[in-house]
Amino acid sequence: MNFLDLPRYREASGTLRLPGSKSISNRMLLIAALASGTTRLTGLLDSDDTRVMRAALASLGVRVEAGAAPGEWRVEGCPLGFPVAKADLFLGNAGTAFRSLTAALALRGGEYRLHGVPRMHERPIGDLVDALRQGGAGIRYEANAGFPPLVIGERTDARAGTIRVRGDVSSQFLSGLLMALGASGGGRLEVEGELISKPYVAMTLKLMERFGVTVAAEGWRAFAVPEGSRYRSPGDVEVEGDASSASYFLAAGLLGGGPLRVEGVGRDSIQGDVGFVRVVEAMGARVAWGANWIEVAGRPPLVPLDADLNDIPDAAMTAAVLALFATGPSRLRNIGSWRVKETDRLAAMAKELRKLGADVAEGPDSLGIVPPPGFAADTGRVARVPIDTYDDHRMAMCFALAAFGPVPVRINEPECVSKTFPTFFQALGRVAR
Repeated sequence: MNFLDLPRYREASGTLRLPGSKSISNRMLLIAALASGTTRLTGLLDSDDTRVMRAALASLGVRVEAGAAPGEWRVEGCPLGFPVAKADLFLGNAGTAFRSLTAALALRGGEYRLHGVPRMHERPIGDLVDALRQGGAGIRYEANAGFPPLVIGERTDARAGTIRVRGDVSSQFLSGLLMALGASGGGRLEVEGELISKPYVAMTLKLMERFGVTVAAEGWRAFAVPEGSRYRSPGDVEVEGDASSASYFLAAGLLGGGPLRVEGVGRDSIQGDVGFVRVVEAMGARVAWGANWIEVAGRPPLVPLDADLNDIPDAAMTAAVLALFATGPSRLRNIGSWRVKETDRLAAMAKELRKLGADVAEGPDSLGIVPPPGFAADTGRVARVPIDTYDDHRMAMCFALAAFGPVPVRINEPECVSKTFPTFFQALGRVAR
């Protein structure tokens, strides 16, 4: 097993330019591939998940070519349908790629097999398939009902006037349907149950609008994609920095004194995870920000947190580690979507926090965290604690912050960060010491 022993961090300050947003990068790649015209994307994230999306689009006959500068890519759209009508697509554990491509391919027609790593075959997709079947898609499960792999076949004539989709498992199902309908002549979507992770849907709507498709939203209950909708390339599009990745460095600024500034996201961001600013403020940070940057300073011990974090599920993992440095118990609520991510993050987070001495109560959709006594103080403990990462990039990145505490930390299988932030540990080492 590979591992990385982190040094004890006591200070964190400086300025860091964030890599491009994974969520925006993969949405942009797909919408650009569905649009008329050629799109030049700048600041695109280069990671496992975006490589999976680029490779899948190339397999479908889309011209996706690297530009002259890092992060620059040109995508030649295929508004009339993908040139390759039959393909076998391996999508790893990239949920954004798997869900959105499933919707786009199913509503366009063709014969495709979509599969991934074993964990992807454990992540539920039945609600999306049920919704797509209402739109006339021909889809079958290759193995277990409700889960990948999927086989997409010819469309049927049985199409509902309104497609209904559950909103309480993953917002990616709704986002995938919206993006697909934007290239397939429009339609109406209704959400059943409570829609989780609403900021990610809001992001999808804003990106669709950049490509000429404006969706009429009725609160969070229904969405009308105009009849006859088709995407048109705006030409040049810049991808903003990754707000989920920003959370680790905002937290580092709070733990290491600061000031630590991240560039690439700020007040003008379309990503919901900029809401993590509210978390660090509530826990005692001093925050300043502008249109495209955020700066944090502070020191432990931190103020305990009791918050509904449904809108920022990825950044919420960072808050769980910050809870180790608080003066009392913290409670993270409404985070049930963690269970269907790259791993069961509720169970994994509880187990690893306990290794560091926390008393953790794991609920169906919540974590109660009682920090170990003296964790925010330099007590000089020497026993190194190995943190398992479960092939989950966010487990590795958020637990790196525990190195600001008194316990030396070992991150097992640190290479999993390549999913979204291949240079994470080098970046952390530049601002923390």
